[in-house]
Amino acid sequence: MQYGQVLDDKQLAPSALPPARGPLTNALFDLLTRAADRPRTVLPRIDEGDDDPLFGDDSALALYALYELHYRGFGAVDVTWEWQPDLLSWRRDLEQAVVRRLQDEVGPLPQQPQIPDALHALMDDADGPSLSGFLQERGTADQFREMAMHRSIYQLKEADPHTWTIPRLAGYPKAAAVEIQADEYGDGVARDMHQNLFGLTMTELGLDPSYHAYLPLVPGWTLASVNIVSLFSLHRRWLGAAVGHLALFEMTSVEPMGASAAALRRLGFGADARHFYSVHVVADAHHQHVAADKLAKGLVNQQPELAHDVLFGGAAVMALETEAARRMIELWERDRSSLLGDPALS
Repeated sequence: MQYGQVLDDKQLAPSALPPARGPLTNALFDLLTRAADRPRTVLPRIDEGDDDPLFGDDSALALYALYELHYRGFGAVDVTWEWQPDLLSWRRDLEQAVVRRLQDEVGPLPQQPQIPDALHALMDDADGPSLSGFLQERGTADQFREMAMHRSIYQLKEADPHTWTIPRLAGYPKAAAVEIQADEYGDGVARDMHQNLFGLTMTELGLDPSYHAYLPLVPGWTLASVNIVSLFSLHRRWLGAAVGHLALFEMTSVEPMGASAAALRRLGFGADARHFYSVHVVADAHHQHVAADKLAKGLVNQQPELAHDVLFGGAAVMALETEAARRMIELWERDRSSLLGDPALS
């Protein structure tokens, strides 16, 4: 696949449900294989067992699957499950447990921070491991492929979660969000959509660019990062956090994207494999200022009470990305895969 090509309809189509990982996904997936108006099994209590609601393989996959009902869905799942009241109530309980855990991970934050200064301070104070730096300096081609499998869960739907915020914004912040998102969607050109460009990278790496091809292999700590942006963006209550998440995401993108491109160059991959990262280096150099000054600051100017939530959203990005990088690098340094199964079986 070369630049200019677009993923085909089969690669873009909704996937099947992945294998279950525990009591939550066992019960949920059993439910989702039925018609939404048929008798149902009773879903288990969210607090049953010892699975971490944020990072646990079972809990994170359950929440991811619930959110996927609002995106492309799953091929054999009745579309009317999306707004089924009992399912939404169960999701609410899981979300509440996730938010409590996320607050623990992030720690205390000032109630009235100065935005965007406080977001810049998060970046300046970051001291976690750099995944892209590891790959640039000493990562192997197989480790880069593993990273791409993890990232595919988000990148093949890149921009979609944050787009939910647009109807909830007004004025200058709304225009800023639209500007960022338009670039993410290739300004309406299918070949240039960032989702498609990541599919190109996966193809050049010898990976399957199909939607959810690697969902069965990624652990809960990978899914947590995707779940949080869906949680923030699907709830108007968390508008500030969704904006802070997008702002920090764009503000911290340029250096990792450049390092990833350099890693691919060192490993002998050509321009098509690097194109996704090269495009982001250019686009996000502009997006970081739009996101910080026009979007995040603009929203807080309109609604000062959201300043804490904006910072919380940014801090969530830092906490979850740092945790994922730490776990992945630790496993690689022990010559272990960071995936749940053998990628050769995918």
